Amino acid sequence: MSGDDDQTDGESGIATKTRPKTQRPPMYKVMILNDDYTPMEFVVHVLERFFGLSHSQAFELMLTVHKKGLAVVGVFSFEVAETKVAQVMDFARRHQHPLQCTMEKE
Repeated sequence: MSGDDDQTDGESGIATKTRPKTQRPPMYKVMILNDDYTPMEFVVHVLERFFGLSHSQAFELMLTVHKKGLAVVGVFSFEVAETKVAQVMDFARRHQHPLQCTMEKE
């Protein structure tokens, strides 16, 4: 059984199905954390490459990370957030930078 309830409209005799409301999947914030070693230009490059930001958007967000210690880069479904975090972390390690990227449930 699918869980749908059949109901008949009293006047017209038309059967209608009511479906349970589907819930939106939980969303996850992806954040970049500041450190004292990763060059600012590298952070800008990461934001452009993996999050599709323009140079000016990436630069502004990098300054937020630098001044506040972290910044939310985007909000995504679990799978997309997990992939972006892995891509950023792998890219940073391959370029020998300690840049940290994390995710948390919104």
